[in-house]
Amino acid sequence: MRVATWNVNSIRARVDRVAAWLVREDIDVLAMQETKCRDDQFPVLPFTEAGYEVETHGFNQWNGVAFASRLPMAEIERGFSSMPGFGKVDDQGILPGEARAMGVTVEGVRLWSLYVPNGRELDHPHYDYKLDWLGRLAEGTTAWLAANPGSPLALMGDWNIAPLDSDVWDIHLFAGSTHVSPRERAAFAAFQTLGLTDVVRPLVPEGFTYWDYKQLRFPRNEGMRIDFVLGSPAFAELVTSAEIHRNERKGEAPSDHVPVVVDLEIPEPIDEDDRPMIF
Repeated sequence: MRVATWNVNSIRARVDRVAAWLVREDIDVLAMQETKCRDDQFPVLPFTEAGYEVETHGFNQWNGVAFASRLPMAEIERGFSSMPGFGKVDDQGILPGEARAMGVTVEGVRLWSLYVPNGRELDHPHYDYKLDWLGRLAEGTTAWLAANPGSPLALMGDWNIAPLDSDVWDIHLFAGSTHVSPRERAAFAAFQTLGLTDVVRPLVPEGFTYWDYKQLRFPRNEGMRIDFVLGSPAFAELVTSAEIHRNERKGEAPSDHVPVVVDLEIPEPIDEDDRPMIF
């Protein structure tokens, strides 16, 4: 099974490109982030014409996550338990939720599409929201792993964190900035403490996944590695190869992120009729 994650930065602007890439690269399941549309605005038709079913989670022109799969999706979950909100409280004193997380199960593999809050600036309320969001996600992940020991799980998406200095083009330029702060990196490392691992880095040790549109960042390769697939031990055991599709940052109207692809070897289920008879 070939799974991928891609911050598409507005699916309505790039649907034809994304659908063509799915077919060309023989992708089975794609987790998308920053779709930037409501569920009723999502351009489903190009995906269905390409042989994919779509599940979406979007409220407005900001955020948004989705899955496209040519395999059946089950246990669809929009948002995770205790996920915090952000913005102005409503009449009941509740912060509005954002469409930043969605889970599905495909071929027995639990997959999450995650769009982690940016954080904006270290002294901005969005930074505290980001850390709270990651902490709640870690709590939910802990509970899921405890309830499903030995089951494959992957947290995929735009983490908006560069965990290593080498994950940005020049760490000295990021002094006092988000994405590389100790608290953000500690929040990312917490998932490794839970037993999840970055299944791509061992196979693709170098390479960025994001380049800003400004200041010729892509031609100069002034990028960041902030898109990850963190897998449980059971998921990591299934991984046979991985790729960062850098060329998708080229061409007409690309996203500022590129796809990250992971290939899995899913064991065939045992057919009871094929088991040897024992006398």
